[in-house]
Formats: sequence, C-alpha cells, structure tokens
Amino acid sequence: MSVTLDGRKIGKMLIARDVQGDDVLTSQTIDLRVTRGKAPLIVHSELVATEGREGEPRAFHARSLSSAQETRIDAHRRDDGKFQVSTMVGGQSSVTLLAWPKDATLSEGQRLAIVAHGFAPGTRFQMRNFNATKLQVATLDVDVVGDEVVDLPGGDETLHHLRQGLAGSDSMRSLDLWVDDKGNLRKGLSPMFGLHMEMVACDEACANAADQDLDVLRSSMVLAPRAMTNLRVLALHYTIKVKGDATNPLATTDEQEVKAVRDGVYDVTIGDAQAHAESGPTPEDVAANPWVQSNAPEVLALAQKTVGDANTDLQRMRRLRSFLSDYIEQTGLDVGYASALETLKTRQGDCTEHAVLLAAFGRSLNIPTRIVTGLVYVDRFAGASHVFVPHTWVQSWIDDRWVSFDSAQRRFDATHIALGVGSGDPWRFFSALASLGRIQIDKAAPVGGLPYMPPPPMTRTPPPERPRGTTPPSPPAGGKH
Repeated sequence: MSVTLDGRKIGKMLIARDVQGDDVLTSQTIDLRVTRGKAPLIVHSELVATEGREGEPRAFHARSLSSAQETRIDAHRRDDGKFQVSTMVGGQSSVTLLAWPKDATLSEGQRLAIVAHGFAPGTRFQMRNFNATKLQVATLDVDVVGDEVVDLPGGDETLHHLRQGLAGSDSMRSLDLWVDDKGNLRKGLSPMFGLHMEMVACDEACANAADQDLDVLRSSMVLAPRAMTNLRVLALHYTIKVKGDATNPLATTDEQEVKAVRDGVYDVTIGDAQAHAESGPTPEDVAANPWVQSNAPEVLALAQKTVGDANTDLQRMRRLRSFLSDYIEQTGLDVGYASALETLKTRQGDCTEHAVLLAAFGRSLNIPTRIVTGLVYVDRFAGASHVFVPHTWVQSWIDDRWVSFDSAQRRFDATHIALGVGSGDPWRFFSALASLGRIQIDKAAPVGGLPYMPPPPMTRTPPPERPRGTTPPSPPAGGKH
C-alpha cells in the first residue's frame, strides 16, 4: 500500500496473512517519513499477530522505531490464559501479566467479524479491537456505508465501504475503510495532524516510489488573531471556532475554562489555576509507565538532589522545572518521542521530552503529574509569524488543583491552549492533535484588563554539575525505587 498525507506520498505499508497449520499470522509493517520544522522524522512500525483459525489470540509482537527511539512489545498466552508481556522502551525492560480483555480481537479476529456481519448497507455492529502497541482494547462502532467503485492505482475495484469510530466519539475522528469480500483492506482514510492520511493498495513499484517532503509541523500551525508577545503575562479570553463539526476538541482544566457559545464556537478563558469542577488525580497520574519511568532509581535520585530542602510540592515542581530547562541542552525536532530515561541520559529533545522527564521527576516524588497536549503561541516559527504551534507541558496536583509547568518554554502562561491530558504515552499525544485542521482562533484579549499574576520567581538551587556523558548520580542507600 502507498501512504499519502493530503495527497503527498509519505511512506508505504505492507500487510501479509500466512496460515501455518492451526495458526494464522498477520503482519503489518509501516514506514513513514515526514519533517517537523525541516528536521526529518522517520517512523517504522511493525505488528505480528498470531491467532487460531477462529480468531482466538495466541501471541503478538509490536515494534516501533521513531528516529533513534525504539519500542518493543512481545507477548504470548500462557497455559492459564493470561498473556506474559515483555516491554522494552529505550533500553528499559519490564515484564507484566495481562488478563485478556473480554471479547477483544487481533487482526484475524477482526477480519472474521467484518465478514460475519456482512456488507448490507446500514448494518451497524461493534468490535472490541485490541491494540498491541498501546496494550489497550477499544470498543468500535462499525457502520456499513455500502458498495462503491474505488479508483486504485491498479484499476477500479468494487469494494465495501465501512466507517469505524470509537464508541460514542465524533465522526471527525472516524476511520473509513474499503475492503474486499474477504474483509481484506484495500483502501483506508483517517485524520492525522488535522490532515487526511490515505492508504491505497498498489503494486510494489508504486508502494516503493520516492516519498515527498511534507512539514507536518507547519501544516498543523494555527494562525493567531494578533501579535501576542505583550499578552504573555495576562489572563486571556479567546473566541475559538471549530470548523466542520460541533464536537468540542478543547480540554477544560483548572486553568482553562471552556464555554460553548453555539455549535462550533467556544469562549475560552485561560489564567491562573482555580479550583474548577475538574476531578483530582487518578492512580495513573502517580504511576510509572513505559514512557514515564518514575520508578527508575536514577530518576528518583536526580529528582531528590534537585529539590533539595524544598518543603512544599509547589517549590519542588518549580525547582524541577527550572533545573530541566537547562538540563536538556540540545533542543531538536528529530528525536521523535523519547522516554524519560532516554531523555535523562541523552539530554536532548523538544517539548515532549521535556514533559515526559518532568512528569517522571514529579511522580518519583509522589506528586501526581499528568501531561498536557495543546498549542502555544510563538512570534515566529519555521518561516511563519504569529502562530500557535503544537506543544506539550505538564500539570501537577498542588493545593487541590492542577497547576501547569513548562520546562521547554521556561514558564506557563495564558498563550497555552490545552487540547487533551494523558499519562505520557505517545498515542494520547497524537490523538489530542487529531483536531488541528479544524481549529480557528478568531479573538484573543485580556480578561477585563486585569493582569495575570504568575507565581513569584524562586531562588533556584543550582543543579549538580556533572561532565556530559557521565551517568547520573546513584540514589542514596535505602532510597525509594
């Protein structure tokens, strides 16, 4: 299959199905190449699912490589029915047990379910798809649109048009599929960075044709209604339109209040954290995961040394933010999406690396911390002036409210517009950015002319000096792991 984004070829995909005795092996390999601010971003992912002839799951393997960052997941079903899952992110390994979610299916099970429900227009059913990369199951609503003649590179084919979407979600985030009588994918269309990603079946020469340059960061920018440099210390009121759909893509947080004016139009107020109706931390906000390795000894040791004698969580997060702003020495857009441990060792990355490491520091000290994905204003970026660009920062639970900290920008201000919050895995990051092509910012003005009062600056304890390339300090004896 050839993969294009808004008509420009960015990669290829290969799907193979092999029956070996009682096992059905389905493999899917994707190679994509785009740029972010002229820095190349090369993504390779592969998935192999082993199932029985009736679609019963037996094993799965997933591997993804974004620039130099590798993630591997290997799992097999044990005699007791549970899956033993080995995960490796950036050289850090872990082994867990997974109780298989009820009615969840992998590739062959999904194909069989599609064929079993048939292709009569108007048919609607649900599938429980297990995502081996996220280690999560999603309930999908599937609608049979009808039969269509589809123009493919190899000629016209009559295919069955299906539309999939998360149960209860909006149509703007749906995936359109065109399959043959056996349920094999021949064409797919889905949103990505606010653009349209299309996969079409073709011969090997077509799939391997040269890719074209596409700067996804520039494509995902949102124009600001005015120059906003002098508004960075104000509480701001925005009027934001969402084109094409009335679904609200904006997050309500303790710093961001969102009110619907009419379909597709929202009043958004951003300022200092207030005790809104937002719920408090969940276990996920304090737990380690393969991307936010807050349980790693070296993460805890460096966090403890950085906060020193700070005696409140607010002081601790300020010191961690200040330290990390200088700790990541090389800011670049070619890293991809590195984990906290990778960032701690390489000291390189952009806003996502800042966020995952700051979240890991906070959680290692038992401060509930989550990662926010959204937009931030910049005067100039990648040749464009006065724009909002995709950005990531963190929020920590302090004094019964969520408070933002941004080590990449060195401070949080009211030009940060939140689109979603998550645990730190890259899939939630990309999901939050799916609405980018629909957002238009019409107005931005100070709230009543009153200044936004940021927290007073802290006297920063200098971070421990260490020569570049050496290992971080070890935790003290008996330290928490």
